[in-house]
Amino acid sequence: MSFWNNAINFFWRAESFPVLVMVLGIVFLLLHFRKEDHKSIINTLIFFFVCMVGQFVSSLIHALEFTKAAAILYEAFVIGGGIAVIRLWGSLLFRIVLPFARLSSPRIAEDIFVIVGYVALGLVRLRYAGLDLTSILATSAMITAVVAFAMQDTLGNILGGLALQLDNSVEIGDWIKVDDISGRVVDIRWRSTLVETRNWETVVFPNSQLMKNKFVVLGRRTDQPVQWRRWVWFNVSLNTTPTRVVSAVENAILQAEVNNVSKNPQPSCVLMEMDKGCARYALRYWLTDLAVDDTTDAAVRWHIFTALERGGIKLAVEERNVHYFKESEKHEEAAHQRELMLRIKTLKRVELLAQMTDDELRKLAERLRYAPFAKGNIIAKQGTPAQHWLFIIISGEAEVYLEAASGEKRILNVLSKGSFFGEMSLMTGAPRAASVIAKTDVECYRLDKDAFEEIMRERPSIADEVAHILVERRAQLDSAMQNLDDESLNKVIHKQHGEVLATVKRFFGL
Repeated sequence: MSFWNNAINFFWRAESFPVLVMVLGIVFLLLHFRKEDHKSIINTLIFFFVCMVGQFVSSLIHALEFTKAAAILYEAFVIGGGIAVIRLWGSLLFRIVLPFARLSSPRIAEDIFVIVGYVALGLVRLRYAGLDLTSILATSAMITAVVAFAMQDTLGNILGGLALQLDNSVEIGDWIKVDDISGRVVDIRWRSTLVETRNWETVVFPNSQLMKNKFVVLGRRTDQPVQWRRWVWFNVSLNTTPTRVVSAVENAILQAEVNNVSKNPQPSCVLMEMDKGCARYALRYWLTDLAVDDTTDAAVRWHIFTALERGGIKLAVEERNVHYFKESEKHEEAAHQRELMLRIKTLKRVELLAQMTDDELRKLAERLRYAPFAKGNIIAKQGTPAQHWLFIIISGEAEVYLEAASGEKRILNVLSKGSFFGEMSLMTGAPRAASVIAKTDVECYRLDKDAFEEIMRERPSIADEVAHILVERRAQLDSAMQNLDDESLNKVIHKQHGEVLATVKRFFGL
């Protein structure tokens, strides 16, 4: 019986129960408020109980009268338990108490606090073990020199982490670039800074490396929102004037709704150099979400391509000597006829052109121009002067909407393959009555006034047929805006037919 009494007395001391209750209480709070740290907290608790078991084992050894070995073993496990307690207190203070008091603290502050606690615990336990600390202090200069030399890299990382935090050189959430690696800072620890890249990689940079070498903080400017200027390059033939290229690209980008492209500062297109048979341009825009650089670049490139294609501007490549075989004229003619038949088939689906003959449709088909639009492009803007173009959608979807003075948008219709719009501007020269935006990537054929005017002069009777269709389409728009019933709609059509017919004839000089 005395064996167990000796063991228990050596193991269970006056401070054991309060320490156990304190540890369980801290663990409960951490598990409740810090669920994301669940694994780390449980591991620390397990380590604490392992140390408790170690202390009990040392008490059994003490009961067997191996007192010196038991004392050393017990002291080691007490220090281990103390390390677990300090770790839990650090988590409680820096992850619950300070955030609750709305005091932000960097992760490295918690690490330094815990390390200092470990050192203090070691010194206190050494003092209780009977070691004279004055002798240590007497030789502290030499010990400090030896320790500093042995841990110069570690100390450099600790001091580097503190410096980064104190002068705000880099903060958690910043995007940085070091050499050819760029990513978002997710943590700054006592030894290293963790950076997550767009490739789902976590790069560990020693703090001393960031202190000794230069790095770039992306998208940060004093008193400005986080946004990063990007460059999208493209080449155009020297035969096209820079003014025309810049105008086509900037107008398209400024009017388009492209995700993550800032409106302030505005995107700009500049001529950068002329070499190797082509002019090299750059579209510069500001990216608002630095995580989606490649996808946004791709969207901007597509807008550039469609804008140049609509403007009849071809992209160019560097001049090289290339040997090729020219296709025969017969092959080219066959391809042209296939394209022409496809265009005629498309024109026949347009209600405005339903009364035209095959010869007239063929003439129009020859004059059609291919006009692609990227998703988000404004194809037509409400209230802008007419451009005298009729658009026929051959793929994709476009959204027709009215925009109030307050900026509120009212969706009128969604146009898809075979739909057409712009007929009122083409036939009367009237300003755009509604806006049209590309809901998806859209491919269109575009017909201008000159092509239509030639046929109108050859057969003026078309004007009456066209006027009737225009009035119906305009009345449908008025009905959507004013909620007209069928009887009122018919009255509007009858009243406006003569006015529209006169406007068409006057516009085309008939």
